[in-house]
Amino acid sequence: MPLLRRVRAAAVLTAVLTTTCTLPAAADPTDAGCALASSGSTSRYIVVFDRGTSTAEAQAEITGACGTTTVYYPQIAVAVAASNDPRFTEQIGADRAFSAQRATPKKRKAEEAGTGVRRATAVSSADRSAEQWDMAMINADAAHEVTTGNSDVVVGVLDSGIDATHPDLKATVDPSVSAGCLTGRPDTTPAAWAPKNSPHGTHVAGTIAAADDGKGITGVAPGVRIASVRVVDDDGRIYPEYAVCGFMWAAEKRMTITNSSYFVDPWLFTCSKGGQRVVREALTRAVAYAYSQRVVNVAAATNENVDMANPPDPSCRVLPAGLRDVLAVSSVGMDKLKAGYSAYGLGVIDVTAPGGERLRGKGDPERGCVLSTVPGGYARYCGTSMAAPHVSGVLALLASTHPGASPSALTRMLNNQSQTVPCPADYDLNGTGTQDAYCAGYAPYNGFYGHGLVDALAAVTN
Repeated sequence: MPLLRRVRAAAVLTAVLTTTCTLPAAADPTDAGCALASSGSTSRYIVVFDRGTSTAEAQAEITGACGTTTVYYPQIAVAVAASNDPRFTEQIGADRAFSAQRATPKKRKAEEAGTGVRRATAVSSADRSAEQWDMAMINADAAHEVTTGNSDVVVGVLDSGIDATHPDLKATVDPSVSAGCLTGRPDTTPAAWAPKNSPHGTHVAGTIAAADDGKGITGVAPGVRIASVRVVDDDGRIYPEYAVCGFMWAAEKRMTITNSSYFVDPWLFTCSKGGQRVVREALTRAVAYAYSQRVVNVAAATNENVDMANPPDPSCRVLPAGLRDVLAVSSVGMDKLKAGYSAYGLGVIDVTAPGGERLRGKGDPERGCVLSTVPGGYARYCGTSMAAPHVSGVLALLASTHPGASPSALTRMLNNQSQTVPCPADYDLNGTGTQDAYCAGYAPYNGFYGHGLVDALAAVTN
């Protein structure tokens, strides 16, 4: 919401970080074959190697195919490379290298792209918590009477960047664990992880941890820290190399939770064939590695109203929500009914949370959406993107009250403490006499709501 067969001897300079190997060596510019094949435009590639491949071996293969290595993650044997040679994929192998950048039309994703982030000189200090029906639904206000969370807990918001100057967020966003991932390699400069075109990440962050100070809004876990990890580019795209970088950065910084309110481009369903297999393998490895480093991963189920348990091909998954080691979240409106846009699927959806739905009839339909922070103020948005951060916030409270608990233990507690939501008897949202989606399963566990609606109070008291 991404192994070479021709190896040329190369001098390799290796800089080893905790979880990344950054390699400056490039293809020899005097190489006649590379020069003749140059297309003039450079593209990024995700490259998957056999596990155990060394940094030097990976660098040599990429260089031998007329590419340069942006970063190599030896823990998962995945690299991000760049090349202006149109033969790069052919030489590496189509089953090992893929460029989502080349495969994606030059068109913005409407749900992510914007016209620029607006920042006001002053944000209103009026208390708007009474408008947060979503927090009342999951008992967040009552939970805050017990605890607002522990600052040892870090939630990585893998999104479009966070406005750390917003008064509701400036105390919770931690620059020391924030980074931009728009090259596939972490960049810790503030400009790299700040938002540019989209307020989306700032909205997500506010739902998780906006300050409990009697002003503006209050997040689910206002006492925890937030890391801004920018994985959405200026065109609203989330390429696989961005997401891989985000998960690996979260693992390196030992974050407690990641929130991914997106699906990885360029497909809704990514399957195990061709370039799609490369993308799925790279993301699977990155997510699994983060989980092995005690990171709990939460992802939105997407807004396509598709049955994620019945993809067009059995090998297909929505990334990252459909992966193992990821908690997939569906969305409900004010009536606790699955939002019409929300994806679903028995065995895929783990829990549900308020993501809002625009109200029909007279008045302001936006009041059915979720109010949260945006650069320069506040706004209401609807989507599974808004549901997922409620789950991340509840997990942050669980981690605060159960320090040292493993990802599997936190997941088990979250599922067990969720409020049961049975399948609706009728799901004809527009009154046409036809069901708009089919809910499989039974009351405690079903395709619309998984284990049920998350409960912040239960997280801090049970």
